[in-house]
Amino acid sequence: MSRPQYILLPVNPYFIALSLVVAFLVNLMPWGHAPAMPDFVALVLMFWNIHQPRKVGMGVAFLVGLLMDVHNAGLLGEHALAYTLLSYGAIMIHRRVLFFTLLGQALTVLPLLLLAHVVPFIIRLATGAAFPGWWPLAASFVEALLWPVISILLLAPQKRAVDRDDTRPI
Repeated sequence: MSRPQYILLPVNPYFIALSLVVAFLVNLMPWGHAPAMPDFVALVLMFWNIHQPRKVGMGVAFLVGLLMDVHNAGLLGEHALAYTLLSYGAIMIHRRVLFFTLLGQALTVLPLLLLAHVVPFIIRLATGAAFPGWWPLAASFVEALLWPVISILLLAPQKRAVDRDDTRPI
């Protein structure tokens, strides 16, 4: 059984900006030291890199990464580097990812999400921080599980109806 094919409306640039701001605000929430807490900015950024690579590129990833670095009060540039590498990888595979089902997409983006967590992990260890354990890297698996939910939520405003109605303008 084939899944229905949707014709997507053009994405509103304000919706992209709003989704990145909401993801940033969710990351600002005081979750405490919850193990395997997902990075919503990385997840939303990668979604837009895959679906709209011409509108959300590596420059946006670098700027959002700098904002996360300022928020975390850590080394300036560690999230910027991680998000830029994540963005580069997502843009490189964006055509392939879209051919898979949502589960296949989640498995395909998992290595990129893991890379986005490994880079700050290695930077912190290289600068002399104590070994935090392996739980921070488990967040990439949680993000891969959240990929179908994020995809459905962020694509919903762009979907047209499958059955065309002559009384509707679109």
